Amino acid sequence: MIELERLTFGYSTDAPIFEDFSWSVDAGEAWSVLGPSGCGKTTLLYLLAGLRRPQAGSLHVDGQPLDRPRPRTGLILQDYGLMPWATVRENVALGLRVRGFYGPDGRHAPPDEVVGQLRERVDPWLERMGLLSVRDHYPGQTSGGQRQRAAIARTLTLNPDLLLMDEPFASLDAPTREDLQDLTLQLRAERDLTLILVTHTIEEAAFLGQRILVLGRPPTRRALIVDNPKAGTVEYRQSDGYASMCRELRERLGALV
Repeated sequence: MIELERLTFGYSTDAPIFEDFSWSVDAGEAWSVLGPSGCGKTTLLYLLAGLRRPQAGSLHVDGQPLDRPRPRTGLILQDYGLMPWATVRENVALGLRVRGFYGPDGRHAPPDEVVGQLRERVDPWLERMGLLSVRDHYPGQTSGGQRQRAAIARTLTLNPDLLLMDEPFASLDAPTREDLQDLTLQLRAERDLTLILVTHTIEEAAFLGQRILVLGRPPTRRALIVDNPKAGTVEYRQSDGYASMCRELRERLGALV
């Protein structure tokens, strides 16, 4: 699904964040990317989304070189990315409206997809996310959890195969955060998504990532990968294996920073 081969990237004339870095992700895998602030977690996500270009090396997604954002990649940001002047329903429909404008050319929108009536595409996701009661509200009139659910709904209406999430639950209270983590697991299983979630929280990385990429201080030259195969179910949070994985990740991070 994703193949980085000897990739190098940095901002301006600064030292590179990634240097000669290789990493691969198979279709259907669930990854967490964990590390301290400034280690390049969000930069990596922007590279995978096609919003940044490597300065050297190669980056392929689904067998194709990534030279621009691809239609089947969904990106969910920490600050939700909702338009404050649009209602919840209008925000959820935004991606479909943009896709309809460009048409199915295979680069802006998949050639095999026809964008039908917006209401028919949007309302099932509003219902699935528990947002029907606030569909005509503006983001400022909703809770943080509702705004994040709207961001998830907007992304999933576009039927992605790759879902990138940038610390999506960081600003939420603990019960809401755990509820949305559980929902993410359910949606990934239902839609067979490849998931890459960036987080600075050890517990979140251990709960959501069946494989975990641990980043240290730049430049990153090799992928430190921790396998976590028992993750992926709501029950895992209460298991001894989960507690053990959190301890291991804490030790790994301590050795890197």
